[in-house]
Amino acid sequence: MFTSILADFCCDSVAHWWQQHVFKEALQKLADRLGLDIRIAHYPPYCSKHNPIEHRLFPHITRACRGVVFHSLAIAKQFMEKAKTTTGLNVTVDILTGVYATGKKCAADFLKTMTILFDDHLPRWNYQAISKEDR
Repeated sequence: MFTSILADFCCDSVAHWWQQHVFKEALQKLADRLGLDIRIAHYPPYCSKHNPIEHRLFPHITRACRGVVFHSLAIAKQFMEKAKTTTGLNVTVDILTGVYATGKKCAADFLKTMTILFDDHLPRWNYQAISKEDR
């Protein structure tokens, strides 16, 4: 039940970013900062069953954290890093300490100036942010 709620939350978050265009603007800035083209391929809603990360990683993290109350980020990090498998999965956890503003809007002219290229196949879900170096 909790995993389903979390999956729904994650999908709703990506959909919200998509609709608000802030995600694409931030993605464009990242591509420019790194000097790399970044290709994005989202799983459409209700298709997470095809996502190998959900099947290969999340069950082990869930098992490692079973019954633990997260009173702090350090406790969450400690237990998530204990997730391992006999076939060699080791989990690395990093905590991002940035403060992220809510209600952020994209620049007024972003949609006119963006260099996001949408694929011919499923363009709502597959696109590429082109870096400044490749424009």
